[in-house]
Order: sequence, then structure tokens, then C-alpha cells
Amino acid sequence: MQYRDALCSTVTRVPDTTWLDVPDDHPFGLHTLPYGIVSTTANPERRVGVRIGDLVLDAGAAAEQAGMESGACWLTPSLNAFLALGPHAWASGRDWLVLVLTDPSYRDAIAPHLIPLADTVLHLPIEVADYVDFYASEHHARNVGRIFRPDSPGLPPSWMHLPIGYHGRAGTVVVSGTDVVRPHGQRRGSVGAPPEFGPSTRLDIEAELGFVVGGATTRGTRVDLDAAPDHLFGVVLLNDWSARDIQAFESVPLGPFLGKSFATSISAWVTPMAAFEGARVSVPGQADPLPLPYLRGEQVARGLDLHLEVRVNETVVSTPHARELHWSPEQMLAHLTVNGASLRDGDLLGSGTISGPEKGSRGSLLELSWGGTEPITLDDGTTRDFLEDGDVVTMTAWAPGPDASRIGVAEVVGRVVPAV
Repeated sequence: MQYRDALCSTVTRVPDTTWLDVPDDHPFGLHTLPYGIVSTTANPERRVGVRIGDLVLDAGAAAEQAGMESGACWLTPSLNAFLALGPHAWASGRDWLVLVLTDPSYRDAIAPHLIPLADTVLHLPIEVADYVDFYASEHHARNVGRIFRPDSPGLPPSWMHLPIGYHGRAGTVVVSGTDVVRPHGQRRGSVGAPPEFGPSTRLDIEAELGFVVGGATTRGTRVDLDAAPDHLFGVVLLNDWSARDIQAFESVPLGPFLGKSFATSISAWVTPMAAFEGARVSVPGQADPLPLPYLRGEQVARGLDLHLEVRVNETVVSTPHARELHWSPEQMLAHLTVNGASLRDGDLLGSGTISGPEKGSRGSLLELSWGGTEPITLDDGTTRDFLEDGDVVTMTAWAPGPDASRIGVAEVVGRVVPAV
């Protein structure tokens, strides 16, 4: 009963040594503790789980046994109820998890609620309220500009002054492991001919980070840059599947629509922002031009030193680095709300494709194959300019953690299936 209000009060941190047999170099060790939504054959009810190594703590059941009434938010079928409680509860909940996983006196109470990861079914971790996808990588923006508009400037005039974004379709955000059906749409025909209609022939990937938002705000208010961390709960990997032929035909003048809205895949586990405190880095290139005052503050130099790997089937095709992003997640959120747009619990912000200066760090096949003119070769000897039916795309990521540990971000996987 001592910790019945653990999500409403701060508890004291204890040494970072768990009584569980978790290797020190495990990317989902005590320094990570990501949240997800799980069920099991024995208990098909969806509820919040916390991953520790290759085990999952049934967080709500453990909290209930400990007499922690505020842990009821972990007995719900999405993270949204927990997101709504805000940053103090997020920090206190994390402290409580560290406490019960490190203090041996809790072992008898907690151990019965640990489930092998292999015995769980993973679900979409949040009820996605709104989905906004940004365009925060300068290298990606310049590459796309050169591919699609070779006779125009590489960057739109506004790009260096604000985080450009578009509203995606929240209802087609899917959890890792969900198949992606090749979409239909219109694409540009031959010169002078009407457009063609049919399955996309240029299906692509976009390696991104997704930022999960909590702490709803009122329409007509805005979130200042230095308050933005209070609304950024955690990180997932995000694959913004893109039909480049459909996108190219429809995007002028209003931007992506059917070329993007058919599927967006995210990780099943959300790694809390608190896990990345040792992996924050300066964002590049914001001295000239200097952002306007509402995009400047203590958080302006708060990018993430996350290292991504993208595989098509079993071949590593790219290793992007999130430190290359020009805009920080705090700046994205502050810009999103500067006009008075409200935040909702479960909002999802995509970073946009993460690309670096080298070919091997480009986060999309569009860039890797340079619009299809330079196909890449997979380990089995086949080549790809864009995805073929049956291809499996896997993205993984990690960041440096305390004491030479690694902070993991759970993989996002998707398999392309034929159009229907």
C-alpha cells in the first residue's frame, strides 16, 4: 500500500541492477523499459505491458497486486489513458517500474506477472488521434527536390524557416507485422495521354521516427517550445509507405494524399523519451537562417542520436542517423500548435524520411535508386528500384545509453502483398 499513488507522486530511484537475468548489453534492459499493448492466449484482454529483456511485465496486474490504484490506467487496451495523465505521471510510473524491478523485496509480487515475450500478442500501442508527418531532413528534402523537380531549387522557400508537414490518415496507422497491400491509384500516363489507373508500380518506404504525444491541450492555445517536452511521451520507428507514382501525379498543388494514406507502420513498443536523456544532440544548421523566436529556446538543440538500419528482405540497404534531422521534435510540436491547433492524447508526429549525406544513409528507395535510375542489388543477386510483392521491410534502431548501454527502439516490419 506504500505506493498506491505511484503515478501521482515521485519515488526515489534505486541502483540500476535488476534482480532479473537480463544481459547488461540488452537493448531493452532497465534503461529502456518501453511500453506496449499485449494480450495472451490465457488472457485475451488487451492491456499495457512493459518490456524488460525478453520478458513482458503485465504492468496493470502488477500494480493492482501492489495496491497502486493509479495503475488502473495500465489495465486499458491502449496507452491513451496513461498519456492523458501527463509528464509527472510518466516519470513517476517509470520510477516505480525501476523500483520494483531492482528491489529484490518486490520479487515475489512482480515475478508472477512476467510473461515471456514469445507468448504475447502485440497490438497497436495507441489509439492514434491525429497523425502529422513532417519533412525534417534537409538531405532528404534536397534529394527529393532534385529527383522530382530537377530544374527547380532543391528546397521549398519556407523549408529553412519552419518544420514543413502534412496531415496523414490516422485510421491507417498499423502495428509492426501487419501486411501492406499494394495500393491502387492514378499515375501519370504518356505525354498527351490521360492518366493511367492501377496498382502502384513504384512502392517505396520511408525510414522515420514517430513521436507519441500526450497531455491534451485546448484549441486556441499553443505550446511554447520549452513546454513541448511535457507533451512528448516516447518514440517509435515509423515506415511511411509511399506510392511514388501516385504521389508524383497528385501532389501538385496540395501535396500527398492517396500516395501516402493507405498504410503507415509503427513499432509495437514505445520507448519513453526519458530513456534518451543521454542521447540528445545539437540539431544541425540552425544558425543561418536563425529560426523565428517561437522556434528558439533551450530545446532548440535537442535532436536524437538514434542509429537506424533498414533491411529489404535480408539485405541492409541503408543506415540513416536521426542526428541529421534539421528540426527537433520539440520544434515540430511547437510549430504544430503555434496557430492554436490543439493536441490530443495519442497524436503521432512523424519526423519525415531520415537521410544523410552519403548514399548508404538515404532513408527511401526513391533516393537509394535515384528515382529508379540506379537500382540497388540485394544479397540474393536480385535488384530493386522499388518494392516487389513479397518483399519484407524491417527497420531497427538504437541510441547510446548510460554506462555504454544501448537504448533500443523496437523494430517495425511490414510485408508487401499484391494489390486486390
